Amino acid sequence: MDQVVATPHLGASTDEAQERAGIAVAVSVRKALAGELVPDAVNVKGGLIHEDVRPALPLVEKLAGVLVGLAGEVPVSIDVLVSGEIAAHDCSILGTSVLRGALTALGAEDVTYVNAPGIASERGLVSNVTTDVVSHGHRNLLTLNAALASGVKISVSGTLMGIRQVQKIVSIDDYDLDLVPTEHLLFMRYTDRPGVIGTVGNALGESSINIAGMQVARSHEGGEALMALTVDSPVPADVVAHLEKITGANLARSVTLGA
Repeated sequence: MDQVVATPHLGASTDEAQERAGIAVAVSVRKALAGELVPDAVNVKGGLIHEDVRPALPLVEKLAGVLVGLAGEVPVSIDVLVSGEIAAHDCSILGTSVLRGALTALGAEDVTYVNAPGIASERGLVSNVTTDVVSHGHRNLLTLNAALASGVKISVSGTLMGIRQVQKIVSIDDYDLDLVPTEHLLFMRYTDRPGVIGTVGNALGESSINIAGMQVARSHEGGEALMALTVDSPVPADVVAHLEKITGANLARSVTLGA
């Protein structure tokens, strides 16, 4: 193939070493073709990834997808704040993860860890990673802060919980959540009052959309509330618009994340 350049591995002096080197290369090629991170690729920023940092990569991509879905546009910048124990390691690769997640959510195709920075630059999107070994409330916390061209700012935070490192969204802006970032999500902001939950449930049921889970967070009684739902299928744009109208919501967004 014209796009493949093969070179000999000169460091392996025995047949066994050559075999191990060949297997390692094959595994890396398989990862690259699947769009996964190949940390030892010569054109990937970040180098070798610490085993404590690696599980954060897919979570950051999903958080970026939620962030872009809520924004409804291309952010000017996305800053990643890494707090907790993993902040002791090199977390610079998470800056590329957030770009890959954001670009994929914006509809870009075939985004990889190699081309994500270039595509993001073309769209005027930049990322930055900062670390803090202190984390309040969570062993590790990943916070994405996006700035939009209008000056509006959006924040999404997530963590990996327990031995199984279950992905969780733990806050959106100032609203605390405990939400698994499943494939299909729906977010609404509205004035807290009786009947809204039932109205949303009925409307989704009439559209044959099953609710898997629902959470509501609010600033105070009668203030602004955030409703976050996990659903079993995508919520079409016309249904989102209908929900926004019948609830008087000031924001309604359907978000679809990758696996």
